[in-house]
Amino acid sequence: MEWANRTIVITDAAERMAHLDRWLAAEVAAIRDEGSAVVPQLDYRELAAGVVSEEQRQRIRRRGCVVIRGVFTPQQAGEWNEEIGDYIERNDYLRRSAGKAGMDRYFSGLNAGRPQIFGLYWSRPQIEARQHENMDLTRRFLNRLWDPLRADGGMEFDPDRQCNYADRLRRREPGDSSFGLSPHCDGGSVERWQDPGFQRIYREVFLGDPDNYDPFRAEGRTETREIPSPAVCSVFRTFQGWTALTAQGPGEGTLRLIPLARSMAWILIRALQSDVPAGSLGGATAGRALAIYPEWHQPLLEALVPIPRVEPGDTVWWHPDLIHAVEDLHRGKGYSNVLYIGSAPWCEKNARFLERQARHFLDGRSSPDFAPEDYEVDFIGRATIDDLTPLGRSQMGL
Repeated sequence: MEWANRTIVITDAAERMAHLDRWLAAEVAAIRDEGSAVVPQLDYRELAAGVVSEEQRQRIRRRGCVVIRGVFTPQQAGEWNEEIGDYIERNDYLRRSAGKAGMDRYFSGLNAGRPQIFGLYWSRPQIEARQHENMDLTRRFLNRLWDPLRADGGMEFDPDRQCNYADRLRRREPGDSSFGLSPHCDGGSVERWQDPGFQRIYREVFLGDPDNYDPFRAEGRTETREIPSPAVCSVFRTFQGWTALTAQGPGEGTLRLIPLARSMAWILIRALQSDVPAGSLGGATAGRALAIYPEWHQPLLEALVPIPRVEPGDTVWWHPDLIHAVEDLHRGKGYSNVLYIGSAPWCEKNARFLERQARHFLDGRSSPDFAPEDYEVDFIGRATIDDLTPLGRSQMGL
């Protein structure tokens, strides 16, 4: 493998795999024992009161995910859901977007049909949710689960200052079978074995003691260079996430997770085993999501579980290395709607992105990380700079 322009031969890949296999088997057994309680859950009031225990924090770090309930009131979430529906209808989005490729070709390595994802970024509810004080406190809590210190004593990021990364929204109708996503990881694929920034992150996995790999150590995370693609996020997120606008749970076309924050160590070493064809890296493809296949990753897939049922105003968060999927079929009776809002703390990498994103926001164009569909340029009711609070302006780099 290439390591900072040098070829590194890992002579003990089989031994590392055996060690990580034992770790994974123990974790899968623990996940089965915990059942539906495996995904940590907190109430927003615990965050606001500052009473989250160190034991709870360590559990989130181990599982790499958390449901934080009641970040917004059900009434507020319901109003946002209704306003978004009006925004879509008023601007004839469905007709205007018909036949557009969107993200399909970038997720072609996954099991996905026509997604019920809307290429909208600047509706007022999206802006209001991103800049809300409750969301700000929630993301500061999540950022502080990380160790942001660098070896030189500097800070990789500011945990108390947020960059509002504009993402899309999901409105999945009952009975839909077009938006199933197979298990995958966002934010880079082949780069994880090749890019110097990623190599710093995973140094212990490849060359040191895999047990010392800490997925919540931030050093190197803001220096990664992803292959540009509408399928790859180009900012550093401490957590990916979404906010529920409707009630939804297992079987209702929603999220599934492999709740193991350290699972990337197993994936990286698995790709270097003798049974994996040279150069395939277990199916990793440049410019796509990092897909997880039964052929190479079946022991890891044994840990895939659905998230618990959530109510309007609840939020779901997962580590950027965490494997996640979306159920193939929505068997519920109501819409499964969410706003995609992650946690992207202030750092040089994210600040550079904000400079590009701000221009797109002011013009109503699609977020620069996504396909340039630009539906909202002339949309009635699109948010403008006047809809930003002082906190929102800061988070948008304005």
